[in-house]
Amino acid sequence: MTSPAGPPPTGSHGDEPRKVKLLAVTACPTGIAHTYMAAEKLAQAAQSRGVEMKVETQGSIGAENILDDNDVRSADGVIVAADKDVDLARFAGKRVLKVGVAEGIRHPEQLIERVQSAPVHQPGGTATEPVAGGGRERSVAYKALMNGVSYMIPFVVVGGLLIAISLSLGGNPDPSGGLVIPKDSFWMDVNNIGVIGFTLMVPILSGYIAYAIGDRPALVPGMIGGWIANTGSLYDSKAGAGFIGAIVTGFLAGYLVLWIKKVKVPKFVQPIMPIIVIPIVATTTLGLFFIYVIGKPIAWVFEHLTSWLSGMTGTSAILLGAILGLMIAFDMGGPVNKTAFLFGAGLIATGNQTVMGMCAAAIPVMPLGQGLATLLRKRWYDEQQRETGLASLFMGCFGISEGAIPFAAARPAQVIPANMLGGAVAGAIAGLAGVKDAVPHGGPIVAVLGAVSGVPMFFVAVVIGTVVTALTTVALVDLSMRKRSGEPTESAGAPVQVPESVLVGAVAGGGAVPVAVGADGTPDRTATMATTATATTTTAATETAGAVGTGTAGTADRPMSTSAVGGPGAPDTPEAPGRPGAPDTAGAPDTPDASRRDSVEVLSGYLTEKTVKVRLDADGKEDAIREMAGLLARSGRVADVEELVATALRREAQGTTGLGEEIAIPHAKTDAVTAPVVGFARSAEGVEWGSLDGTKARLVFMIAVPEAAAGDEHLRILALLSRKLMDAGFRERLLATTDEQAVLGVLSEVG
Repeated sequence: MTSPAGPPPTGSHGDEPRKVKLLAVTACPTGIAHTYMAAEKLAQAAQSRGVEMKVETQGSIGAENILDDNDVRSADGVIVAADKDVDLARFAGKRVLKVGVAEGIRHPEQLIERVQSAPVHQPGGTATEPVAGGGRERSVAYKALMNGVSYMIPFVVVGGLLIAISLSLGGNPDPSGGLVIPKDSFWMDVNNIGVIGFTLMVPILSGYIAYAIGDRPALVPGMIGGWIANTGSLYDSKAGAGFIGAIVTGFLAGYLVLWIKKVKVPKFVQPIMPIIVIPIVATTTLGLFFIYVIGKPIAWVFEHLTSWLSGMTGTSAILLGAILGLMIAFDMGGPVNKTAFLFGAGLIATGNQTVMGMCAAAIPVMPLGQGLATLLRKRWYDEQQRETGLASLFMGCFGISEGAIPFAAARPAQVIPANMLGGAVAGAIAGLAGVKDAVPHGGPIVAVLGAVSGVPMFFVAVVIGTVVTALTTVALVDLSMRKRSGEPTESAGAPVQVPESVLVGAVAGGGAVPVAVGADGTPDRTATMATTATATTTTAATETAGAVGTGTAGTADRPMSTSAVGGPGAPDTPEAPGRPGAPDTAGAPDTPDASRRDSVEVLSGYLTEKTVKVRLDADGKEDAIREMAGLLARSGRVADVEELVATALRREAQGTTGLGEEIAIPHAKTDAVTAPVVGFARSAEGVEWGSLDGTKARLVFMIAVPEAAAGDEHLRILALLSRKLMDAGFRERLLATTDEQAVLGVLSEVG
């Protein structure tokens, strides 16, 4: 929806041409360093060419330097350097050049030239896709799916918890077992509100998947399509398509809207396209398509699955239980789940309670298993997901299987198979033990209230199924993550194994000793010696003295010898705390030199001389991160070095923190640190970091903050560093420093 236009107006004041004024917007998927680096590069390039430029950054701490209407009105062109969606509607009628954020960092001069002949953005026009290689971002489909899940989670949590609370506080035991809420009671109203939340979660998932793909015009068709998918009566099915149907309608709506946007229409129609024409056409088309094309097969599946299950009643109880468990766990409220549930519930009236017993054991396995997985591998889940995991555990106790839907929607390839395996195990065990359920409900709540016979084996089935689901989820997610990062997999039930020669900081007398540690936890002398083969015995003795708190200036920049870890020929030095015979230095006063080091603080005191190293020994990215983690440990703010390393490496797997210009800023938000801490080290040869411009990282900063850190302090630090590091003179001064004090002097310019 763009068209070419003539050259930008130049105008004149006497003989002087009017100065070109450009605008820019920079943004990356994480909204941290690349956002600000691109902004600085564009501003520098504009200044060098005598071009006036204002740059808006859309970072994780919010939009800054926001472009207002006056800016847009007077601009000759707009550069959008972004790897995420940016609303271009405000730039209608202006030349707009849309590229990836990496282009803003690598070729800002070219972008300034190109935007002056870029096509004019029309109202209702779509953003062009970022150029290839514009940033290592997730696919559009993945980002759209996660957008839908993030908006759905509050509805799942609120709806599920209100239903569970109303049952636990307002339900009365029924003579046949289970809980019944009086119809005209306060708690029935609470229950109804929860049901509304659950009803809305499916269209919300669909709507915001569509929104992420087709922007605002796709929201209405996505939500209405999701509602249709979840309402089986519209297409003669006893069960709706559930969250799987919502995912389908979300993507269909999003891409349908994108296609409609490409249709050329008269100018007088363009203003009403996004608010009237596109939503109506897309909603009608999608709704009818689902009812008449997709809905019929869903009804057919429901009908034939019911008939098939009816023929299975005389077969092995173990086989039937496994099949029912698979079906219950597959789509959690969809047609397959509903088929199994209604089949078991219908047989209760005939006196056959065993089939419902199998279903009842499988129903809570998914939410309980996914909740347990978030506890087993906390670091794999963000804060919202961990909170959802706790809510999922609570919902599982009340037999609300939908608590696992956010996890299945976010990672279907890993979570759905894990759910099905756990559900099959639980159903098979319940079938083998002859567990019976007298009410059409599942979960521990029905056993506690007396609706289940064979209670001990019922709980055995639930517990085993839950554990199987959790461990399988952990194993499959780990396998997926390791494949992306090219690392070896870890055992599902075992703690994370840290590769050999992990550098850890052993605090001693106010200083720190980086120690190479083997996989068994003992000092790896070979690895340590390998990094210090050129160190002389005299130097080793001097370094050891400095490591235990003498504070000799300039020693920290030299390689650590084997003497520091008790290698051959080592002088008698105090052992590090935590080892046998180590002196307790936790509360010991610092030496005068140590006090001097602590007095020099940069970046709000998060970076001190203790966390500065002018020589980085590592020659690979992972080793460098481990060495930096050991450096941060000198501050005394690192509680778990191994966890800090693992978190930083996971962040690298999402996208490189190598920013180009010989800079890398690995960062981690983890409870492995007790307070925010920043470290800096310099590599003489450079470390291959996968930077956008292909340069090796010589200036390496590492930032770590605890999960509970107030505000976005680490993002502020990243923004400050990213901007300042675009100053070539600043980088040159950092590279030219000879000791820690000089480094701190230069870094104090950051703020």
